Amino acid sequence: MTQAPQSRTHQDGVVIAASPEAVYDLVSDITRTGEWSPVCTGCWWDDETEAGRVGAWFTGRNELPDRTWETRSRVVAADPGREFAWVVGQGFVRWGFLLEAEGAGTRLTETWEFLPAGQSMFAEKYGDSAADEIEDRTRQAHAGIPRTLAAIKQLAETGAGRAGSPLPRR
Repeated sequence: MTQAPQSRTHQDGVVIAASPEAVYDLVSDITRTGEWSPVCTGCWWDDETEAGRVGAWFTGRNELPDRTWETRSRVVAADPGREFAWVVGQGFVRWGFLLEAEGAGTRLTETWEFLPAGQSMFAEKYGDSAADEIEDRTRQAHAGIPRTLAAIKQLAETGAGRAGSPLPRR
């Protein structure tokens, strides 16, 4: 009997000297993702009229030294000042940001969950090397989340959090 894959999760957080609403406005603007993500170089809404709403779809372009690819994601949480989250593909990975007021600022927590459907898809796509591919994606999430949070913190605290004021790429 084959056991169903288990989800893999990771999260990390940072305190930002900005209001939860201001931080939410920044992280929910997926068109700015390329400014803080170590892998995603850009995102765009598939239908601008649905931008930022639960159920809205967007496409992201990702780059690593050995490959470039695009994904489609669907917004699954859009609660201003509290949570913004999306699921990649057909339920493969869930990424999100949780926001909580902390003192005069915001605790921003980035969450990542490699869902069982994603692990099953990897098993079909990669066969015997699926476990290594899943481990690689897990390492990337563990390494990327602190980098992402540091970049968002810098954007929010320097005033570059406003659209049109990007930081240089890392």
